[in-house]
Amino acid sequence: MGIPGKDPALSAIHVSIGFDRRLWREDLEGSRAHARMLAECGVLEPSELEAILRGLAEIEQELEAGTFPFREEYEDIHLNIERRLIERIGPVGGKLHTGRSRNDQVATDLRLWVRRRAAELDQRLLQLGTALLAQARAALARGDVLPLYTHLQRAQPVLLAHHLLAHLEALERDRGRLRDAAARAAECPLGAGAGAGSGFPIDPARTAELLGFARPCRNSLDAVAARDFALELLAALSILMVHLSRLAEELILWSSQEFGFVVLSERVTTGSSIMPQKRNPDGAELVRAKCGRVFGALQALLVALKGLPLAYNKDLQEDKPALFDAVETAELALAVMAATVREARFCSERMRAAVEARDGYANATELADYLAARGMPFRQAHAVVRELVERARAEGKRLEELGVERLQQLLGPRVGQDVLEALSVEAALARRAAPMGTAPERVREALAEAERRWGVG
Repeated sequence: MGIPGKDPALSAIHVSIGFDRRLWREDLEGSRAHARMLAECGVLEPSELEAILRGLAEIEQELEAGTFPFREEYEDIHLNIERRLIERIGPVGGKLHTGRSRNDQVATDLRLWVRRRAAELDQRLLQLGTALLAQARAALARGDVLPLYTHLQRAQPVLLAHHLLAHLEALERDRGRLRDAAARAAECPLGAGAGAGSGFPIDPARTAELLGFARPCRNSLDAVAARDFALELLAALSILMVHLSRLAEELILWSSQEFGFVVLSERVTTGSSIMPQKRNPDGAELVRAKCGRVFGALQALLVALKGLPLAYNKDLQEDKPALFDAVETAELALAVMAATVREARFCSERMRAAVEARDGYANATELADYLAARGMPFRQAHAVVRELVERARAEGKRLEELGVERLQQLLGPRVGQDVLEALSVEAALARRAAPMGTAPERVREALAEAERRWGVG
C-alpha cells in the first residue's frame, strides 16, 4: 500500500516495517520502561500508565500470535505499535511518546537487540566449544596423532586433541569480543529525544536502570547518531566467521579421500544427483562461503556511516538489514559447525599413517633437535638432517630405516644407540613438553583448564 500521498518509489525505499519488525520485543520493552519512568516523574497519571501497560500487553499477545496488523502506511515498527496502542486504548496511547523521539527510540531498540543477540550467539559458541572439547577428550583418550601442517605440507606430529584445542582458543576470543560489543552497547539513548535532549522532567538514568543498561548515554547527539556498537558486533562476527571458515576448511580437506582423517555424518553432508557414492561436506562448504555475507554487512555499515554529519540521518535506517542478516548468518553457521563437529568420526589409523608415511619425514625436526641437544649448533644440525632426508628420499626409506650404524656414519659420534627411539612418534610428542606444547601431559592439562573456563565437564 505504501505511504498515502507519497510517490510509490519513495514508499518503497522509505518504509522499513519489512525488516525492522524484528525489533518488536525491544520496542515494547523500551516503551514499558519509558512509560514507567514518565509516571514516576509525574508526567503520566497512574491510571494512564495502567492503560498504556495493558495496551502494550495486548499488542504483545498479538505479535506473539502472529495476528498483529502490520501496516506499511505507518512506515516502521515504532509507529505501527504506537498507532495500534491508540486504537486499543484511545488518545491516552499518544502520551507514551512524551519526552522521546523515534531517533532515541530506535537507537535504544537496536542496542537492546544487539545485547540480546550477542548473548544468544555466545550460547551458540558454547555449543560448538562443547562439541570441540568432547572430541578433544575422546581423541586424547585414543591417543590420536596427526601431522602438523605448514604450507599444507606435513611438518611434525601433534596430538589431534591439541589441534582441536587450537580452534577452541580462537572461539574463546570470539566469545570475548561478543561480550565486549555487548558491554559497549550498554548505554541507554532514551532521553536524547531527536538529538537535543528532552524538555520534559524525565529521568534517563531510571529508564536505563529499568532496561538493564549500565548507564544512560552522556551526550544526546551521540546517543541518536552512534552505531559503532553495531559495527563492533559486525566486526566480532566477521572474525568469528573467519575462524568458522578455517575449521570448516580443515574438515572439508580431512574428509576427502586424499586425507581420510575424518568421516562426516550423513546428517551434515549431502549426496550427488549423479554420483551415488558421494558424501559432500555441503554444510561446511556453505559456512565457508557465507563469510562473504558477514564481511559484506560490516563493509556496508562502514560505508553508510563514514560521511554522516551529526545527528540523525535517514541513512541510519540501513544499519538494520545488514546487521540482522549477519547475525542470522553467523547463528546458522555456528549451529551447522556444532553439528558437524559433534557427529564427526575421526580415523585414528589413517592419521597415524600420515605421520609415519615414508615420504613425509615428520620426524626430521626430532633428529635435528636430537643433534642440537648433543652440542651441534642447530643451524648445522638443520643442514645435515636436510641433506640426510634427501638421501633417504632418494633411497625410498624412512629416516629410521637407515639404521643406527648408518646414521652414526653419516652424522658422526653424537648419534647414540637411542637415536631410533628418539625418532618415534611417541618420543616426538613427549619431547614437546614445554608450555603450549603437544606433549600428552601438557594437552591433558590444557584440556582440563579449557573445560573449566568453558564450564564443561
